[in-house]
Amino acid sequence: MNIVVLYGGISTERDVSITSGTMVAKALRERGHNVVLVDSFFGFTEPYDKPEDIFLRDYHTDAILVGEKEPDLEKVRASRNQRNDSVLGDNVIEICRAADITFLALHGEEGENGKLQAAFDIAGIKYTGSGYLGSALAMNKTLSKKLFEHAGILTPDGITVYAGKAPYADVGFPCVVKPCSGGSSVGTSIVCNREEYDAALELAFKYESAVIVEQYIRGRELTVGIIEGKAMPVVEIIPKEGFYDYKNKYQPGMTEELCPAPIGDELTERIQLISEEVNDILMIDAYCRVDFLMDDEGRLYCLEANTLPGMTPTSLIPQMAQAQGKSFGELCEDIISASLKKYK
Repeated sequence: MNIVVLYGGISTERDVSITSGTMVAKALRERGHNVVLVDSFFGFTEPYDKPEDIFLRDYHTDAILVGEKEPDLEKVRASRNQRNDSVLGDNVIEICRAADITFLALHGEEGENGKLQAAFDIAGIKYTGSGYLGSALAMNKTLSKKLFEHAGILTPDGITVYAGKAPYADVGFPCVVKPCSGGSSVGTSIVCNREEYDAALELAFKYESAVIVEQYIRGRELTVGIIEGKAMPVVEIIPKEGFYDYKNKYQPGMTEELCPAPIGDELTERIQLISEEVNDILMIDAYCRVDFLMDDEGRLYCLEANTLPGMTPTSLIPQMAQAQGKSFGELCEDIISASLKKYK
């Protein structure tokens, strides 16, 4: 197949996306596909006669290591020659239209909030992952939490506050403060008093004008992948210090992941069934990852669903696939196969 792996972008998870994209491209080439990596923000600037020609070229790109902090996006914007407000760089639409499918290795708001998916639908571009509606519902935590509550799925109590509109929300301490549509825990804080709360709000509002304030659930962190509506093995996430923040997610050795999670068959089946229900409620296509916290009494709190989960060396979906006896390349092909079913 001729495949574009679309990566990079202009979200706080740009570096994560670059690592995911380069790993996916390498794996798909090893599986015999013609693959070209395209940075969605910078576009494709090498000369070509027609877009189909670029799939036959040799490419080599080394994956960058994800740093301890998110990238400086102002510096990224300033380095682009294309001087306009578009989040898509030169030739992205044309090249993606020429591919058999575009593998979306983007992470964060501009790649996962449904806007890109809607644009690709209009342009007739086939892509991996969920459609625009499922992407939008899952990305906006205010909407997804309301849908969880309506369906009777337990989720931490919380409220959405908006910049400049009575930002104090009394949900008790400790609590969690996080951007409504953020990812990779960027801008997220766990706070224990009003002073920490005010500082956490200030931080979160740097990323977004809508912020979730929710009760802190002390317990075990669990996550489940879904492909074609069916749950994968459960992973337990154990940071060596602090919580599962940006640094602990992407720095090797900072977090222990147990797959399958040592939680017993009954609880495994229960969390898998809830994950499949979440997938359906949010109208997610192809694949996703659903995150939970389990308190000391065994209650499962659903936090969110991720429609384009990471594909980095420390990411969780690849570990679940490995537990099922599948290689990284086979996982990538499974995602493509599941995604193509949207178009039948």
